[in-house]
Amino acid sequence: MERYKKYSTYLKEIYGEKVYKMPINLPLTCPNRDGAIACGGCTFCGEVATGFESLENTIDVKTQLLTNMDRMAKRYKAKRYIAYFQNFTNTYMPVDEFEKYVYEACIDNVVEICISSRPDCIHEAYLDILKKVSEEKGLNISIELGLQSMKHETLKHINRGHTLAEFIDAVLNIKRYGFKVGVHLILNLPWDTKEDIIETAKVMSALKIDLIKIHSLYILKDTIMGNQYLNNEFIVDDVESYVDKVVNFIRYTQADITFQRLLGRAPKEDTLFCNWDMSWWKIHDMIEESLNDLDANQGDLCDYLGGKGVKKFV
Repeated sequence: MERYKKYSTYLKEIYGEKVYKMPINLPLTCPNRDGAIACGGCTFCGEVATGFESLENTIDVKTQLLTNMDRMAKRYKAKRYIAYFQNFTNTYMPVDEFEKYVYEACIDNVVEICISSRPDCIHEAYLDILKKVSEEKGLNISIELGLQSMKHETLKHINRGHTLAEFIDAVLNIKRYGFKVGVHLILNLPWDTKEDIIETAKVMSALKIDLIKIHSLYILKDTIMGNQYLNNEFIVDDVESYVDKVVNFIRYTQADITFQRLLGRAPKEDTLFCNWDMSWWKIHDMIEESLNDLDANQGDLCDYLGGKGVKKFV
Protein backbone atom coordinates (compact mmCIF):
# COMPACT_ATOMS: atom_id res chain seq x y z
CA MET A 1 0.00 0.00 0.00
CA GLU A 2 1.33 3.42 -0.94
CA ARG A 3 0.91 5.99 1.81
CA TYR A 4 1.52 8.83 -0.64
CA LYS A 5 1.43 9.27 -4.41
CA LYS A 6 4.84 8.46 -5.86
CA TYR A 7 6.34 9.77 -9.08
CA SER A 8 6.89 6.29 -10.50
CA THR A 9 3.18 5.55 -10.05
CA TYR A 10 2.24 8.89 -11.63
CA LEU A 11 4.39 8.20 -14.72
CA LYS A 12 2.95 4.72 -15.18
CA GLU A 13 -0.56 6.17 -14.98
CA ILE A 14 0.24 8.64 -17.77
CA TYR A 15 2.51 6.61 -20.03
CA GLY A 16 1.68 3.01 -19.14
CA GLU A 17 5.32 2.11 -18.49
CA LYS A 18 8.49 3.31 -16.81
CA VAL A 19 9.73 6.65 -18.10
CA TYR A 20 13.13 8.05 -17.18
CA LYS A 21 14.17 11.66 -16.71
CA MET A 22 17.27 12.67 -18.70
CA PRO A 23 19.06 15.81 -17.37
CA ILE A 24 20.15 18.49 -19.83
CA ASN A 25 22.84 20.94 -18.76
CA LEU A 26 22.94 24.30 -20.56
CA PRO A 27 25.56 27.08 -20.23
CA LEU A 28 23.33 29.30 -18.09
CA THR A 29 23.21 31.44 -15.00
CA CYS A 30 20.24 33.10 -13.27
CA PRO A 31 19.16 36.69 -12.53
CA ASN A 32 19.98 36.13 -8.89
CA ARG A 33 23.64 35.60 -9.76
CA ASP A 34 24.44 38.05 -12.55
CA GLY A 35 23.08 41.22 -10.94
CA ALA A 36 19.75 41.47 -12.76
CA ILE A 37 17.96 40.84 -9.45
CA ALA A 38 20.81 40.25 -7.03
CA CYS A 39 24.42 39.12 -6.93
CA GLY A 40 25.95 35.98 -5.50
CA GLY A 41 22.93 33.75 -5.99
CA CYS A 42 21.07 31.79 -3.35
CA THR A 43 23.23 31.23 -0.31
CA PHE A 44 23.11 27.44 -0.74
CA CYS A 45 23.92 27.43 -4.46
CA GLY A 46 27.29 26.16 -5.68
CA GLU A 47 29.03 26.71 -8.97
CA VAL A 48 27.70 23.40 -10.30
CA ALA A 49 24.15 24.21 -9.13
CA THR A 50 21.96 21.09 -9.07
CA GLY A 51 23.14 19.11 -12.06
CA PHE A 52 25.50 16.72 -10.34
CA GLU A 53 24.61 13.88 -12.71
CA SER A 54 24.51 16.04 -15.82
CA LEU A 55 26.99 16.00 -18.67
CA GLU A 56 29.15 19.01 -19.53
CA ASN A 57 27.21 22.03 -20.73
CA THR A 58 29.51 22.34 -23.75
CA ILE A 59 27.87 19.23 -25.26
CA ASP A 60 24.88 19.91 -27.50
CA VAL A 61 21.40 18.98 -26.27
CA LYS A 62 20.82 16.07 -28.64
CA THR A 63 24.15 14.45 -27.81
CA GLN A 64 23.52 14.82 -24.07
CA LEU A 65 20.18 13.09 -24.46
CA LEU A 66 21.44 10.29 -26.70
CA THR A 67 24.40 9.63 -24.41
CA ASN A 68 22.20 9.35 -21.33
CA MET A 69 19.57 7.36 -23.21
CA ASP A 70 22.17 4.81 -24.23
CA ARG A 71 23.29 4.45 -20.62
CA MET A 72 19.74 4.13 -19.29
CA ALA A 73 18.69 1.70 -22.02
CA LYS A 74 21.57 -0.61 -21.17
CA ARG A 75 21.08 -0.35 -17.42
CA TYR A 76 17.29 -0.29 -17.07
CA LYS A 77 15.99 -1.33 -20.52
CA ALA A 78 14.40 2.10 -20.70
CA LYS A 79 12.46 3.05 -23.83
CA ARG A 80 10.79 6.42 -23.15
CA TYR A 81 12.22 9.56 -21.63
CA ILE A 82 11.61 13.03 -20.24
CA ALA A 83 14.03 15.70 -21.48
CA TYR A 84 14.77 17.61 -18.27
CA PHE A 85 16.31 21.07 -18.60
CA GLN A 86 17.68 21.04 -15.08
CA ASN A 87 20.57 23.28 -14.18
CA PHE A 88 20.22 26.92 -13.05
CA THR A 89 17.34 28.91 -14.66
CA ASN A 90 16.29 27.44 -18.00
CA THR A 91 14.09 30.31 -19.11
CA TYR A 92 16.74 32.93 -18.38
CA MET A 93 18.04 33.39 -21.92
CA PRO A 94 16.99 35.10 -25.15
CA VAL A 95 13.69 33.70 -26.41
CA ASP A 96 15.13 32.49 -29.72
CA GLU A 97 17.86 30.53 -27.91
CA PHE A 98 15.27 28.94 -25.66
CA GLU A 99 13.23 27.87 -28.66
CA LYS A 100 16.30 26.36 -30.34
CA TYR A 101 17.27 24.33 -27.27
CA VAL A 102 13.73 23.02 -26.74
CA TYR A 103 13.37 21.89 -30.34
CA GLU A 104 16.77 20.16 -30.13
CA ALA A 105 15.32 18.01 -27.33
CA CYS A 106 12.43 16.81 -29.50
CA ILE A 107 13.98 13.53 -30.58
CA ASP A 108 12.64 9.99 -30.87
CA ASN A 109 11.44 8.39 -27.61
CA VAL A 110 11.19 11.72 -25.75
CA VAL A 111 7.60 11.99 -24.49
CA GLU A 112 7.84 15.06 -22.29
CA ILE A 113 9.80 18.29 -21.93
CA CYS A 114 10.42 19.45 -18.36
CA ILE A 115 11.78 22.94 -17.73
CA SER A 116 13.32 23.93 -14.40
CA SER A 117 13.11 27.65 -13.64
CA ARG A 118 12.48 30.38 -11.07
CA PRO A 119 9.11 31.97 -10.22
CA ASP A 120 10.32 35.36 -11.49
CA CYS A 121 11.44 33.94 -14.85
CA ILE A 122 8.09 32.72 -16.19
CA HIS A 123 6.85 34.84 -19.09
CA GLU A 124 4.25 34.26 -21.79
CA ALA A 125 6.92 34.44 -24.53
CA TYR A 126 8.51 31.22 -23.25
CA LEU A 127 5.18 29.57 -22.47
CA ASP A 128 4.03 30.31 -26.03
CA ILE A 129 7.05 28.44 -27.39
CA LEU A 130 6.36 25.46 -25.16
CA LYS A 131 2.73 25.44 -26.27
CA LYS A 132 3.80 25.42 -29.91
CA VAL A 133 6.27 22.58 -29.30
CA SER A 134 3.64 20.58 -27.42
CA GLU A 135 1.13 20.93 -30.26
CA GLU A 136 3.60 20.33 -33.10
CA LYS A 137 5.47 17.42 -31.53
CA GLY A 138 2.71 15.89 -29.41
CA LEU A 139 4.77 16.19 -26.23
CA ASN A 140 3.65 16.82 -22.66
CA ILE A 141 5.08 19.88 -20.93
CA SER A 142 5.92 20.31 -17.25
CA ILE A 143 7.61 23.22 -15.50
CA GLU A 144 9.39 22.94 -12.16
CA LEU A 145 9.66 26.06 -10.02
CA GLY A 146 12.24 26.47 -7.29
CA LEU A 147 10.45 27.94 -4.30
CA GLN A 148 12.37 26.28 -1.41
CA SER A 149 10.38 28.12 1.27
CA MET A 150 7.07 29.94 1.41
CA LYS A 151 8.19 32.10 4.32
CA HIS A 152 9.22 35.65 3.42
CA GLU A 153 11.88 35.88 6.13
CA THR A 154 13.45 32.60 5.05
CA LEU A 155 13.52 33.66 1.41
CA LYS A 156 15.44 36.75 2.49
CA HIS A 157 17.84 34.66 4.60
CA ILE A 158 18.75 32.49 1.62
CA ASN A 159 18.80 35.42 -0.84
CA ARG A 160 16.22 33.94 -3.21
CA GLY A 161 15.46 37.31 -4.80
CA HIS A 162 11.70 36.70 -4.98
CA THR A 163 8.73 36.28 -2.64
CA LEU A 164 5.63 34.10 -2.57
CA ALA A 165 3.79 36.57 -4.83
CA GLU A 166 6.02 35.83 -7.83
CA PHE A 167 5.53 32.11 -7.24
CA ILE A 168 1.73 32.40 -7.21
CA ASP A 169 1.85 34.54 -10.36
CA ALA A 170 4.03 31.95 -12.13
CA VAL A 171 1.79 29.03 -11.13
CA LEU A 172 -1.36 30.78 -12.36
CA ASN A 173 0.30 31.68 -15.68
CA ILE A 174 1.56 28.13 -16.26
CA LYS A 175 -1.83 26.64 -15.37
CA ARG A 176 -3.50 28.85 -18.00
CA TYR A 177 -1.46 27.02 -20.63
CA GLY A 178 -2.48 23.62 -19.31
CA PHE A 179 1.03 22.57 -18.33
CA LYS A 180 1.87 20.53 -15.23
CA VAL A 181 3.49 22.51 -12.39
CA GLY A 182 6.16 21.08 -10.10
CA VAL A 183 7.63 22.77 -7.03
CA HIS A 184 10.98 22.33 -5.30
CA LEU A 185 10.90 22.75 -1.51
CA ILE A 186 13.52 22.38 1.23
CA LEU A 187 11.70 21.27 4.37
CA ASN A 188 14.47 21.76 6.93
CA LEU A 189 15.75 25.23 6.30
CA PRO A 190 16.76 26.51 9.76
CA TRP A 191 14.25 29.37 9.78
CA ASP A 192 11.15 27.32 8.94
CA THR A 193 9.12 25.79 11.76
CA LYS A 194 6.84 22.77 11.62
CA GLU A 195 3.89 25.17 11.46
CA ASP A 196 5.46 26.88 8.44
CA ILE A 197 5.82 23.53 6.72
CA ILE A 198 2.17 22.63 7.34
CA GLU A 199 1.07 26.01 5.96
CA THR A 200 3.23 25.40 2.89
CA ALA A 201 1.44 22.10 2.27
CA LYS A 202 -1.88 23.93 2.51
CA VAL A 203 -0.84 26.57 -0.01
CA MET A 204 0.49 23.95 -2.45
CA SER A 205 -2.84 22.15 -2.20
CA ALA A 206 -4.90 25.32 -2.63
CA LEU A 207 -2.90 26.20 -5.77
CA LYS A 208 -3.45 22.67 -7.11
CA ILE A 209 0.24 22.01 -7.69
CA ASP A 210 0.76 18.81 -9.68
CA LEU A 211 4.15 17.63 -8.45
CA ILE A 212 6.28 18.35 -5.40
CA LYS A 213 9.97 17.62 -5.08
CA ILE A 214 11.12 17.74 -1.46
CA HIS A 215 14.79 18.28 -0.73
CA SER A 216 16.51 17.82 2.60
CA LEU A 217 19.00 20.63 3.08
CA TYR A 218 22.54 19.85 2.00
CA ILE A 219 25.25 22.43 2.54
CA LEU A 220 27.91 22.75 -0.12
CA LYS A 221 31.51 23.75 0.45
CA ASP A 222 32.59 27.20 -0.74
CA THR A 223 29.12 28.72 -0.55
CA ILE A 224 27.70 31.54 1.56
CA MET A 225 25.59 29.06 3.51
CA GLY A 226 28.62 26.82 3.91
CA ASN A 227 30.56 29.63 5.54
CA GLN A 228 27.58 30.47 7.76
CA TYR A 229 27.40 26.82 8.81
CA LEU A 230 31.11 26.71 9.66
CA ASN A 231 30.68 29.92 11.70
CA ASN A 232 27.76 28.35 13.64
CA GLU A 233 25.34 31.05 12.45
CA PHE A 234 22.48 28.55 12.34
CA ILE A 235 21.65 25.03 13.48
CA VAL A 236 20.22 22.29 11.29
CA ASP A 237 17.33 20.30 12.81
CA ASP A 238 18.00 16.68 13.75
CA VAL A 239 16.84 13.90 11.47
CA GLU A 240 13.83 13.06 13.66
CA SER A 241 12.54 16.62 13.25
CA TYR A 242 12.98 16.35 9.51
CA VAL A 243 11.03 13.10 9.38
CA ASP A 244 8.25 14.69 11.43
CA LYS A 245 8.07 17.67 9.08
CA VAL A 246 7.91 15.48 5.98
CA VAL A 247 5.22 13.25 7.48
CA ASN A 248 3.07 16.24 8.42
CA PHE A 249 3.64 17.83 5.02
CA ILE A 250 2.42 14.65 3.32
CA ARG A 251 -0.65 14.42 5.54
CA TYR A 252 -1.69 18.04 4.89
CA THR A 253 -1.10 17.74 1.12
CA GLN A 254 -4.08 17.02 -1.11
CA ALA A 255 -4.15 13.36 -2.12
CA ASP A 256 -3.90 13.87 -5.89
CA ILE A 257 -0.55 15.72 -5.77
CA THR A 258 2.47 13.62 -6.72
CA PHE A 259 5.69 13.48 -4.71
CA GLN A 260 8.74 13.22 -6.91
CA ARG A 261 11.10 12.72 -3.97
CA LEU A 262 11.31 13.22 -0.20
CA LEU A 263 15.05 13.86 0.19
CA GLY A 264 17.96 15.56 -1.50
CA ARG A 265 21.32 14.06 -2.35
CA ALA A 266 24.74 15.47 -3.17
CA PRO A 267 28.26 14.08 -3.65
CA LYS A 268 29.88 13.68 -0.23
CA GLU A 269 33.12 15.27 -1.37
CA ASP A 270 31.29 18.52 -2.20
CA THR A 271 29.33 18.89 1.05
CA LEU A 272 29.79 20.08 4.61
CA PHE A 273 26.43 18.60 5.61
CA CYS A 274 24.16 16.14 3.88
CA ASN A 275 21.45 13.94 5.37
CA TRP A 276 23.05 13.72 8.81
CA ASP A 277 25.76 11.43 7.34
CA MET A 278 23.09 8.79 6.83
CA SER A 279 22.12 6.91 3.70
CA TRP A 280 19.22 8.65 2.00
CA TRP A 281 17.28 5.38 1.80
CA LYS A 282 17.54 4.94 5.59
CA ILE A 283 15.88 8.31 6.15
CA HIS A 284 13.34 7.44 3.49
CA ASP A 285 12.55 4.25 5.41
CA MET A 286 12.15 6.29 8.61
CA ILE A 287 9.52 8.43 6.86
CA GLU A 288 7.69 5.36 5.56
CA GLU A 289 7.82 3.71 8.99
CA SER A 290 6.45 6.83 10.68
CA LEU A 291 3.51 6.94 8.25
CA ASN A 292 2.84 3.26 8.89
CA ASP A 293 3.07 3.63 12.68
CA LEU A 294 0.59 6.50 12.57
CA ASP A 295 -1.59 4.71 10.01
CA ALA A 296 -1.36 8.03 8.16
CA ASN A 297 -1.85 8.75 4.47
CA GLN A 298 -1.39 11.66 2.13
CA GLY A 299 -4.25 14.10 2.51
CA ASP A 300 -5.78 12.61 5.66
CA LEU A 301 -5.44 16.03 7.35
CA CYS A 302 -6.46 17.97 4.23
CA ASP A 303 -9.82 19.20 5.51
CA TYR A 304 -9.25 22.92 5.03
CA LEU A 305 -10.28 23.48 1.39
CA GLY A 306 -13.67 24.14 -0.19
CA GLY A 307 -15.26 26.27 2.49
CA LYS A 308 -14.44 24.34 5.65
CA GLY A 309 -16.42 26.74 7.83
CA VAL A 310 -19.77 25.99 6.18
CA LYS A 311 -19.49 22.30 5.37
CA LYS A 312 -21.91 21.40 8.16
CA PHE A 313 -24.67 23.21 6.22
CA VAL A 314 -24.19 21.54 2.86
